[in-house]
Amino acid sequence: MKTLSTRLFVSFMALIGVILAVLGIVMGQLFPIYVGDYVERSTAAEERALVQTIEELGLDVTDEEQRQLIAATKVMEQEDLITSAKKRYLATMIFCSFIALAIIGIVMNRAVRVFAEPIDNATRTALELAKGNYRARAFENGMGKTMQLSKSINILARNLQDMTTMREIEDERLKTLIENMGSSLMMIGREGTISIVNRVFLKRFNCDYEAIRGKGFRNIQLPNDIVQVVEHVFLTETAIRKQIAVQIGHEIRHNEIYGAPVVGDHGRWLGVVLVIHDVTELMRLEQIRKDFVANVSHELRTPITSIKGFSETLLDGAYKDEAMLLSFLEIIYKESDRIQMLVQELLELSKIEQHGFSVDIIETSLQDIILNAADLTGARLEEKNMEFSVDMPKDIAILGDPNRLMQIFTNLIANAINYSPENTTVTIRLYEEDGYGVVEVEDEGIGIEPAEIPRIFERFYRVDRARSRNSGGTGLGLAIVKHLIEAHDGKIKVDSEVGKGTKMTVHIPKP
Repeated sequence: MKTLSTRLFVSFMALIGVILAVLGIVMGQLFPIYVGDYVERSTAAEERALVQTIEELGLDVTDEEQRQLIAATKVMEQEDLITSAKKRYLATMIFCSFIALAIIGIVMNRAVRVFAEPIDNATRTALELAKGNYRARAFENGMGKTMQLSKSINILARNLQDMTTMREIEDERLKTLIENMGSSLMMIGREGTISIVNRVFLKRFNCDYEAIRGKGFRNIQLPNDIVQVVEHVFLTETAIRKQIAVQIGHEIRHNEIYGAPVVGDHGRWLGVVLVIHDVTELMRLEQIRKDFVANVSHELRTPITSIKGFSETLLDGAYKDEAMLLSFLEIIYKESDRIQMLVQELLELSKIEQHGFSVDIIETSLQDIILNAADLTGARLEEKNMEFSVDMPKDIAILGDPNRLMQIFTNLIANAINYSPENTTVTIRLYEEDGYGVVEVEDEGIGIEPAEIPRIFERFYRVDRARSRNSGGTGLGLAIVKHLIEAHDGKIKVDSEVGKGTKMTVHIPKP
């Protein structure tokens, strides 16, 4: 496209051509007059000079001869005069043309600089803005309206750049929000093709973005329940919330799906947005809560029922029998003591599970901890005619809370005694391994089924419920033990064989 400067140049060249043409025509018309006058004046002057020369020389020339001589001289000189006149006329024309060109050039240069260049620059800037280059600016070097035009274009450019920057910031924020949200998100256009998915969605459903972008939602092998939710929103144009179970690989995950239509500011239908929350962990925690309430209720119901039953029996007259009275009171005392132990361990477990729970870590002797724990369980050991086998080549210093460590190992040794038959041995070993002090507590008891080993640290879980109650256990001991070991940055391992016994291996960090 021709610029204004080019168009002005062409216009001025045409103007120059017209001026020169007019000038040529005018001077062409004036040329004969100019030449005739010039020749006449020159001839008259020459004639007078010739007459004067004849008179000065005293030549005897008749009038007729004089006229012939003058005529001959006039004819000879006219050609020279005409040639001279042409040269003068041409020089004058060239001079005038150069003057005209100089004036026109000056005027044209001024006009281009003042009017054409600012407008051309503004035009180029506007074209750059139209292409999306909002950093382009026009030179504000014109005058009058051209200056105002340049300033207006620059203001427009700055506004467009600010708007673009704000839009980019908003887009970046939205993208960051979508990519970092914990739930899966998928946007489906009005044609049913996928336009937006976030990383959580791609990871959860094992998809590749490039492979599904632009494809129909029915063609990417989504679970049937999700497809039905999308179809429902498309058909009814209403939001829907639904819980589904989705099998991904060998794992079943519980999801809450929320699908809603996406409508623009002017009511234009844009598509469907789908948000999928993974509620598997929430459902697991809810089930744990329900199990906990049920277990606590069950654990409390049994001793309370016993206390109530024996109390009613005594009130009905059994108290008159002294032997029966003492027997029933002993049972009531044991059951109330069991309730008290259950409440204490519930409070202890609640305290340990609280966020921010910590233990007082100091350097302590592992040998002293084990010996004290063995002393505390010695009475129960003697009741069952059992014995300890202790293998402690040397003392081992560890980092831990002595009171909490006593609680851990007393519980483990007590469990080994309670779940072992009479006349057996509980073996305790101490050694060092990879920066840990290691304690093994091994019994010759009933053992644990392999499928039940992962669950023995759950609250109220018992391998043998009847035997646990008879031993006075609450089902919370190992749950407390596990939390306390983790608070020490330690670990516990269980090895068991049904009918042969169980070995608990505890690792506590060394200094």
